[in-house]
Amino acid sequence: MSISAVPEDRLRVERDRLQLLLEVTNLLISRHDLGDILQGLSECLGRTVAHDYASVVLFEGGSLENASVRLAVLDGERRTALEQRPVQVTETNSQRFAAGLHALYDITWLEEQDSSVAVVLGPFGLRSFCSVPLKTARGLLGVLSVASRRENAFDADDVAVLLQLSGQIAIAVENGLAYEQIQRLTEQVLSEKQYLEAEIRESHDFEDIIGQSEAIRRALQDVDTVAKADTAVLLLGETGTGKELVARAIHERSPRSTRNFVRVNCAAIPATLVESELFGHERGAFTGADAARAGRFEVADGGTIFMDEVGDLPPEIQPKLLRVLQEREFERLGATRTRKVDVRVVAATNRDLAAMVAAGQFREDLFYRLNVFPIRLPPLRERREDLPSLVQHFVDKHSRAMQRPITSIPASTMEVLAQWDWPGNVRELENVIERAVILARDGILRVPSFSANDAPIRPSLVEPVPVPAVASRLADVEREAILQALRVTDGVIAGPEGAAARLGLRRTTLQSRMRKLGIKRPSF
Repeated sequence: MSISAVPEDRLRVERDRLQLLLEVTNLLISRHDLGDILQGLSECLGRTVAHDYASVVLFEGGSLENASVRLAVLDGERRTALEQRPVQVTETNSQRFAAGLHALYDITWLEEQDSSVAVVLGPFGLRSFCSVPLKTARGLLGVLSVASRRENAFDADDVAVLLQLSGQIAIAVENGLAYEQIQRLTEQVLSEKQYLEAEIRESHDFEDIIGQSEAIRRALQDVDTVAKADTAVLLLGETGTGKELVARAIHERSPRSTRNFVRVNCAAIPATLVESELFGHERGAFTGADAARAGRFEVADGGTIFMDEVGDLPPEIQPKLLRVLQEREFERLGATRTRKVDVRVVAATNRDLAAMVAAGQFREDLFYRLNVFPIRLPPLRERREDLPSLVQHFVDKHSRAMQRPITSIPASTMEVLAQWDWPGNVRELENVIERAVILARDGILRVPSFSANDAPIRPSLVEPVPVPAVASRLADVEREAILQALRVTDGVIAGPEGAAARLGLRRTTLQSRMRKLGIKRPSF
């Protein structure tokens, strides 16, 4: 049959099909973002196949029955909006889609199948449907559907167009998904890099936990017991007892040791930023969110997240943490897409969470979920036999850092340390030793005698120390440290070997402090 014998309508239909094929091909070449691809696909379909509604359903992992899918609405007010919801696919249709066949059906048939799709699409007043599978070399990717408010709106020609396009559309969507995954991985790698750089910049003690007392041995036995169990752990203990060190020990002894250990101090993050810090945010989620950012849970995926001071978590964030613990899923701030995450949570607190639950300040279900395996870390006053080894460790650490060798720790010094109650525990001990190293003369470590006014012990036991008295003692310590540095450097303030460098201060800062404290040459 000659071209002139072909009906004009038929030629126009063929021309439109070829034009649509060309446009979809251009999508493959020019667009990478999944949202952009779906937007372009919506525009192409609208000019070729008459319909009132179109959608792309993407199956997670290629599963059909009871799949958790991503639904992209291509028409209507939510044009190209990506949502995640459970959609049931009937056994008959799943077999047809898997075999690469199309499906023509109406709303009555959907309702008879008790399909959740009918519930979703009912408000649109849609009556007839046509669905074709989106298949690639890797298998079934999803389903492209068009719908109309008219009865029997689709015929064999419409099916032929959609089937002809489905292969190219599937490749375009697959490329969009791959690009999306690359973007997610890029964000995660960038977040991990930024986090690890921040970790390197901070000073951490990665030495083994020090001590041989019975109290610390019991705690470490609990660490060995739970490390490989991959369950949530709650570290209980006063401030300064070494909860982060124990959390790291749990991570290092677990099967997750090759992945990230991410720490977050819940008390140090402003309440308005906690959700973004933990779960991340999308671009434009709030003022200043110029780019998407992965949260701590995404950075810790496959590893361990240490949530210190979890008792300070705002009430509105607690349900989200519970969901991560139970369902292993969350949404970024400003996003609708659910993200899966595999993270072990080690939480820590120095507060009485059970009392907070009773007072309505902490969710009971979250408490029980965190309290699966509690480990109590003993305060330093319950492990005084560990003091000598701890003192020696901190002396070695700070004398090396300051290049101030300590050759002797007198028995009188150890006796003073052993008599103190240590309300700040190991952290307080390290601070005392660091100060003693700064003030040490002739390589001998000395510490002043402690009194009730030297530490913020429980108010019910000790009267509050007047602020001027505290300030006076701090000024005395600071004056002595500056004088000692000036003596060692023969009064030289600036330069790499000067007093300012030894004290870790800028020259101008040291000079300002000297003026404030009344230190003048050659008073040292």
